[in-house]
Amino acid sequence: MTHLWVRAEQRPNEERVGLTPEGAAALIAAGIRVTVEESHVRAIPLQGYKDAGCEIATENSWPDAPLDAIIFGLKELPEDGTPLPHRHIMFGHAYKGQHSGRALLQRFKAGGGTLYDLEYLVDEDSRRVAAFGYWAGYAGAAVTLKTWAAQQRGQECPPVGVYPNKDALNAELLAELDATGTRPRAIVIGALGRVGTGAADMCEAMGVAVTKWDMAETASGGPFPEILDHDLFLNCIFARPGTPVFVPRDAMSAPRNLTAIGDVACDPDSDYNPVPVYDRATTWEAPALRVATDPVMDVMAIDNLPSMLPVESSEDYAAQLLPSLLTLTDLDKGVWGRAETTYKTHMRGI
Repeated sequence: MTHLWVRAEQRPNEERVGLTPEGAAALIAAGIRVTVEESHVRAIPLQGYKDAGCEIATENSWPDAPLDAIIFGLKELPEDGTPLPHRHIMFGHAYKGQHSGRALLQRFKAGGGTLYDLEYLVDEDSRRVAAFGYWAGYAGAAVTLKTWAAQQRGQECPPVGVYPNKDALNAELLAELDATGTRPRAIVIGALGRVGTGAADMCEAMGVAVTKWDMAETASGGPFPEILDHDLFLNCIFARPGTPVFVPRDAMSAPRNLTAIGDVACDPDSDYNPVPVYDRATTWEAPALRVATDPVMDVMAIDNLPSMLPVESSEDYAAQLLPSLLTLTDLDKGVWGRAETTYKTHMRGI
């Protein structure tokens, strides 16, 4: 019997989950065994999974799960170097030149396991079957607007946290922006995608004028002086070979209106980083990195933004992913077969 083991998330500030109780019930009805670990932070209560018929395991006990179990989580595993013998479904961040990715793949090689990277679960047309993109864009725009509002107060962006829902986030941010007495002008690149749509929706909800760019507007390869004419820039395009540089390093000393960048895609250690004015992700405790002072330029690059709205983002993502999870009984075909092929391709030379 196919056995899906939903692990607790071990990364700080991570309350999301990729399977709801309703989804778990559907998997069980389809003949899939579901184990859910206890979690002291998961946004969706454990009781719902119990009521759905899931087996319950101790928090963080997945290393001792049966070897035939498929371990399902979202964010990174603890970087303890241990071999990984299981099949894992997760965001590996290991295929785009990330320097930490090689270490993860070496752990899979040592243990004989397999990575089914959630970012590379794609349909026949190579489109992702599920993504947190919308809520990443929504929350990323919110924190970038908070960064801009803090600049108007002569401050740096204060810590951010989890919100019970988007209405609570919107109300808090609206008050901060109203206190400035004005609104910034924003530009979103990748505006036709899920991430860009979320970012633009947040800006528009706050009364912020948005310039929406996508592939057509960036096809020239740059440079793009129009970006520097805006107060905010939101990068919603994931880095890959051929991605143009949107904000070059010399922009920090160039004449500009741009003071706040939201790199929602957040690949600072990628060889293809389109915003090379910064070199590390930011955190919930320090959401923005100041990279220039005259005038200021702050970069927001939190890499788990949807966790700010864990209930909405979990429910949305889980609904997108469930049809694929229902096909776990046949891992050699469909999205899982394609994901394994991608994994094997990137394991060459490891």
